[in-house]
Amino acid sequence: MILYPSVDALLEKVDSRYSLIMLASKRAHQIDADQPKMLDHYNSVKSVGQALEEIVAGDLKIKED
Repeated sequence: MILYPSVDALLEKVDSRYSLIMLASKRAHQIDADQPKMLDHYNSVKSVGQALEEIVAGDLKIKED
């Protein structure tokens, strides 16, 4: 269970839980592969938590085609 950021706050940024999971998963893999980080400070030490923090901050969005 995630406490921060809240699921409600995340779903305000992404329209579905499936999209949220896919976006966070892809970004977590990028963070693990030493891609540059988007925020100056993270509350989480794990890559999935950091990806979720980037989503709630509005720095990470789904690319619309």
